[in-house]
Amino acid sequence: MQTNLPKDLLATETGKTADKILRNCVHCGFCLSACPTYGLIGDELDSPRGRIYLIKSALEGNEISANSLDHLDRCLTCRSCETTCPSGVEYGHLLDIGREVIEEASPRKPWERLIRYAVRKSLTTPWFFNLSIKMMPFLRHSKAIKFTVEELALKQELQDRADAIEHSVLLVSGCVQPALAPNINQASIKVLNKLGFNVIETPQSQCCGAVEHHLSGHKDALKQVKTNVDAWCAYLDKGAKAIISNASGCGVMIKDYAHLLREDQAYAAKARRVVEATYDISEFLLKQDLSIFTHFDNQKITFHSPCTLQHGQKLQGVVEETLRKLGYRVNHVQDAHLCCGSAGTYSIFQPELSKKLRNNKLENLLAHKPELVVTANIGCLMHLQKGTKTPVKHWIELFSE
Repeated sequence: MQTNLPKDLLATETGKTADKILRNCVHCGFCLSACPTYGLIGDELDSPRGRIYLIKSALEGNEISANSLDHLDRCLTCRSCETTCPSGVEYGHLLDIGREVIEEASPRKPWERLIRYAVRKSLTTPWFFNLSIKMMPFLRHSKAIKFTVEELALKQELQDRADAIEHSVLLVSGCVQPALAPNINQASIKVLNKLGFNVIETPQSQCCGAVEHHLSGHKDALKQVKTNVDAWCAYLDKGAKAIISNASGCGVMIKDYAHLLREDQAYAAKARRVVEATYDISEFLLKQDLSIFTHFDNQKITFHSPCTLQHGQKLQGVVEETLRKLGYRVNHVQDAHLCCGSAGTYSIFQPELSKKLRNNKLENLLAHKPELVVTANIGCLMHLQKGTKTPVKHWIELFSE
């Protein structure tokens, strides 16, 4: 794609990044069939190719139409188009640039800004969010699971080792997951302990930054990212083996830290170090000897692969391979590449589209009439559960049953 970005923009790292991404696009249109919103709406401006044109036009200094931001807002940031694209267009990074530029040039209405601010701050302020869940317990998906006497003894033994930090992994607890479904982190700790790893949970205040980043809080997001990088590098300095994420939405954000801080001389190298040490829990477990867990012979399982896992982190089939290694038979899911409609806070701001996508996804997930659906992200889990009576759990919970 030919571009004509202003020279002052091209002199910046943001401008160079945008220009490179735009030039990689060859207008082929392969992304259209992979785009959930284009599939529902049928308007090319609600497809990756159409949104790329809107972003290109804005970056070149052309007049921005009043509904340009609406088209970008309707994007799920599922990055299915990236998986499909034969030219390797980094659409997600371009979308971040485009949203920021267009929002600055054509500001949202005051009430829209207030709502977005309220949502991102309420979700990422632990004392407030936890109190809200206590007052409205029906919002909670599940309670924390209990450790057996033997599991508690093992946990304590690993913590008390003289070289505990050298046999430790850092588990990213998340900002909403500890309150909504604490059993996910508990199950993760049990599994990692059984494999001989001491587990250090990050504080709930160390949100990955995704909520701020995707809801116009770019400065606050970078501040949070830097706080995390400093805290987590300190553990890596002491000998921690890895940073583990069991929420694929957090994982994809953390793995983007190096890109977000690429211009920061004080943090660029440290951010790359954090990224290199970060694994989705399925990715990490697949490197371990799982023979002690293989007692699930021939059981069928239906797995919903979150977009942040298969498209964002490029870990397509990794959870499925882990489940098969444990003895499960994984059911085929039609249109498994399409988003369920959760997409972080998308279900809050685009409820109609979100529900349509959820209904389509559940129809495919429930086609085999499973007794249980498993997934790898708290957002997908909560969203899907609202649309079905069939239990939806994180796949790591299967280990503790």
